[in-house]
Amino acid sequence: MAPETAKNNPQLERVMNEYRELARTAREAKSPAEVRAALDQYFGAFPSAATVKCEPVSAGGVKAEWISATNANRDRVILYVHGGGYAAGSIASHRELVARLSKAAEARCLSVDYRLAPEHPFPAAVEDATAAYRWLLENQHCRPERIAIAGDSAGGGLAVATLVALRDGRTPLPAAAACISPWVDLEVTGGTADSNAELDPLVSREVLQMFTQMYLGDRDPRTPLASPLYADLRGLPPMLIQVGSGETLLDDARRLTERARAAGVTAELEVWPDMPHVWHWCAPVLDDGQRAIERIGAFVRQRT
Repeated sequence: MAPETAKNNPQLERVMNEYRELARTAREAKSPAEVRAALDQYFGAFPSAATVKCEPVSAGGVKAEWISATNANRDRVILYVHGGGYAAGSIASHRELVARLSKAAEARCLSVDYRLAPEHPFPAAVEDATAAYRWLLENQHCRPERIAIAGDSAGGGLAVATLVALRDGRTPLPAAAACISPWVDLEVTGGTADSNAELDPLVSREVLQMFTQMYLGDRDPRTPLASPLYADLRGLPPMLIQVGSGETLLDDARRLTERARAAGVTAELEVWPDMPHVWHWCAPVLDDGQRAIERIGAFVRQRT
């Protein structure tokens, strides 16, 4: 279980206020480019710059970046796919989070800048993530048993979709997966999309439906590689799923856990009290963000 989180936490109050401001900025944005710029602005600070090495690469034709802490084991790798509703987010917006994950997991992280909607709708993100993973195997000679895949929000869903696509393509799977506040149901049928609407300062049903339209257009929102909640999950590696108790996507995490377990997959669910969407982003100012990252790091070390 996740640790207890104190009420009236000044750190958490600061994060909630910043999330509300970010949500307001996103609502007023006139284009996906403005949403992308807002995410990069809010989360682009990089306190860990002096303690990690960042190396841009082309991973099978996909823009990516190696992010490696000084304690990273060269043979242990995390493939990281960022969140942002498939239409926003970048290496820059997630560099600090991934840098902290590299240190916690003692692993090199390959952060993937997959193509974004609406310019590049489904299945572009899945194609890019699978291409980057195959590049690790074929070009970098990484062993699957030493690789984990991780992602947050839409990236959490993309991580699961990538595993399904790799399995169906008979590609050897990584040893583990970590899903942070995963969005796995683009139809948005989870009850907490409504019951937690007043608690979640960042993600609303309307925002999710907007991103679904940009990513899928007229495609069925239950398409398994877009909404892996509806995919056959048999044969996937062990998963750690983290979510905040006040998230609109809480039910996505719960249902993913249930579906994975029903398919025989080892799935551990952590519901962190009071935490908002992808609170790991705020690790520089929120202790629980760093603790959650350290939990993922321990999970990856154990499984790889």
